[in-house]
Amino acid sequence: MRVNKINWDKVDRVTEPGRYRYFFGYLTVTSEDIEVWTRYPNATFTLITQMADEQSIGEEYRLGAFDIGDPQR
Repeated sequence: MRVNKINWDKVDRVTEPGRYRYFFGYLTVTSEDIEVWTRYPNATFTLITQMADEQSIGEEYRLGAFDIGDPQR
């Protein structure tokens, strides 16, 4: 199983919580996710597949566990 990770640059450094469309599907970003990226701009999150509702087109994801990398950078 392949684990997909994503960083803030890949989502155009969003600054507002919401549901965004990207090349891989739709991503829901929470205010807590943005707080992590604000504090640790190089953090990478694991993408978690969400159950799509009947009106959704494409894959639905949310952000899961994150890695802040080397905090000294």
